[in-house]
Amino acid sequence: MAGKHHGSTLLEAQKSKVKPPRMYQVILLNDDFTPMDFVVVVLEQFFSKTREQATQVMLKVHTEGRAVCGVYPRDIAETKVEQVVGFARAHQHPLRCVMEGT
Repeated sequence: MAGKHHGSTLLEAQKSKVKPPRMYQVILLNDDFTPMDFVVVVLEQFFSKTREQATQVMLKVHTEGRAVCGVYPRDIAETKVEQVVGFARAHQHPLRCVMEGT
């Protein structure tokens, strides 16, 4: 009996290894005060976007009210949100950044 129990535990452990971690979208939200150039810098610095990619995402934020900057595991997404909000506040901009589960 002990051998079967051990086998089922091993099987459960293997199943949990296969399941990928839940991912979270990091999203920038539009406001009427943060300069577009500043948003581009944020996207380049914190999301490793090229100038062209950053400009495209910034324009989406501007025209649609929000845009996804990247998709990450929870701890990385939380860190990105904290970094962006802190950087924006340090430069006195009200830029908002949030994360949502996928």
